[in-house]
Amino acid sequence: MTDVIIVGGGPVGLLLACELKLGGADPLVLEAATGEERRTRSLGLRSLNARTVQSLALRGLVEPVAEAQWAMLGEFAGDREPAEADVVALMVELLQEGLIKGHFSGLPLLDERGKAEYLMLKQHKLETVLAERAAAMGVRIRQGCAVVDVVQDESAAVATLADGRVERAAYLVGCDGGRSVVRKRSGFAFDGTPPTMTGRTAVAELASPDAVSSALRGPGGLVNRSLVPGEVATIEFDGGPDDRDAPMTAEELAGSLRRVTGQDVVVKRLEAGIRYSDNTRHAETYRKGRVLLAGDAAHVHSPIGGQGLNLGLQDAVNLGWKLALVVRGLAPDSLLDTYTAERHPVAARVLRNTRAQVALMRPGPQVDALREVLGEVLELPDAKRHFGGMVEGADVDYAPGAPHPQVGRFAPRLEATAHDGARPLAELLRDGRGLVLDLSGTSGPDDGLCGAVAGHRDRVRVAHAAEPAATGDAGVLLVRPDGYVAWAGGRDGIGDALTTWFGPPR
Repeated sequence: MTDVIIVGGGPVGLLLACELKLGGADPLVLEAATGEERRTRSLGLRSLNARTVQSLALRGLVEPVAEAQWAMLGEFAGDREPAEADVVALMVELLQEGLIKGHFSGLPLLDERGKAEYLMLKQHKLETVLAERAAAMGVRIRQGCAVVDVVQDESAAVATLADGRVERAAYLVGCDGGRSVVRKRSGFAFDGTPPTMTGRTAVAELASPDAVSSALRGPGGLVNRSLVPGEVATIEFDGGPDDRDAPMTAEELAGSLRRVTGQDVVVKRLEAGIRYSDNTRHAETYRKGRVLLAGDAAHVHSPIGGQGLNLGLQDAVNLGWKLALVVRGLAPDSLLDTYTAERHPVAARVLRNTRAQVALMRPGPQVDALREVLGEVLELPDAKRHFGGMVEGADVDYAPGAPHPQVGRFAPRLEATAHDGARPLAELLRDGRGLVLDLSGTSGPDDGLCGAVAGHRDRVRVAHAAEPAATGDAGVLLVRPDGYVAWAGGRDGIGDALTTWFGPPR
């Protein structure tokens, strides 16, 4: 029997599979779509915010993702008219200088005080990088395998495929998107608010490209010409699409462009198009027994602000190491309850701010005035930090109110020395184990620290900060495989903390 079935082979499912494999579990990924279908649905650019980039750095994935980004932007510039190529060149320059930190309802969050960690690429490019990593690790991925039913009993979760085959696993995770079969068949409550807008993104040839601005917010809605050659997007506040799945026509796109721009736009040819809305819903819990949810299966919202992919990828890195410990029998099943406890509040905040961003996109002089006021507010240093931390995911705190301020936060950037020499903290977490970090800045006798960790050495390693670290009265940090600090304190308490987060000692 498989350890974990992952239903859905998008970025969230693939990253989760890599995390599980790194943790010693045996995942099986079942993806309904085939390669060409996956490419068709990958319209628009996806942004990876600072926290996601930091998480990818823990696994050595930033370099291949960045390489895919630069190659893609190079292709875009080569396919443009000179004026449009200049826009792409400006975007490349801003990315290279680290000035882009996302946006809030189209209001840019630029900050010259510190170099931002931000990547931008098409979804299928990211999927390619993650699929290659998963394949290299030996993850089994099956495309064209649609799951139509999910049941569970005391010993297993069972997925039934469209062709009648059945797959059994100790646990099953639904990463199958906003219309998740796993969520529906497993009875997860999914309450929220209905759509108020219709978004369209299409690859199309316009009779007069100059008739459509690169970015316009007007009385009829919004229009945007993407950095992706040939892509154009509109948003109309009309209550949501009638039929999201019907094929988009050139006439439909042209009608939307005319209503938004007020121009007589003609669409000569339409290659592909998708619709979306601001339908906003949130699963009441992310776990029911042996079935769990991650990504859009657990939460859907407006794509304005570009936070959805990041939210799902962070679900994967939070869940992966915990589920691997549980299926290997190293940690109790109750460890999985921390997944909902930690990730549900984070998603609730994202759903709140995306609703706010949609409200700020609406046409009308009152909203125009509100945007002007907010633009002024965003120039204030504290406001810039607040909104930037929210969009970048840098303000996530899994343990608000903890006795030590570092607990629940992403680990500080430190150089540390393990048995193989000094390395950045991110590299020390690359093998998927946790880290017991001595903050004294000495690598001599450890006063029994290694002895206290001995029963968990298969799950954590010991390292010493290269220089003394200022973290209050804590002499030791316990850093989880996902980079967050699980515990901080003196050496005497490390044993109990290890058992809480990594199971009993061997």
